Amino acid sequence: MEIIPPLITAIAYLHQIWWLEVEGVLEFEFPAGRYSLYFRLKLGRPSESTTSQRIHGWNIKPVRFQYWLSNGEHGTSDHFLNVNGKWLRYHVGDFVVQDSCKPTKINFSMTQIDCTHQKAGLALDSVFICPQQ
Repeated sequence: MEIIPPLITAIAYLHQIWWLEVEGVLEFEFPAGRYSLYFRLKLGRPSESTTSQRIHGWNIKPVRFQYWLSNGEHGTSDHFLNVNGKWLRYHVGDFVVQDSCKPTKINFSMTQIDCTHQKAGLALDSVFICPQQ
């Protein structure tokens, strides 16, 4: 995880939920190479730098991050969300694009489906893909 400033205010801010499911799809002609997929999240309100009392439930069970590529490649990572008040990027996984002339379809998700406790105070800034050096 790396601390980074927000790109925008936030895509979404979750006040109070029982479970979380965020899904997305992207199809793009990537240059051949190796890439990393991340979610940018913050525990706390997007515009506040201080922690809020309304943050709870994210340190009880991990959040699952996943991706699936059109070529069948799949990756999963689990992270406890326990750093309040800072924008962090959570690594979902790394993948390889072999053919730059063919579009690569990427499905990605972030889930926390444990209905035994409520969760609150999560901001989602973005999902991004960056080439590896």
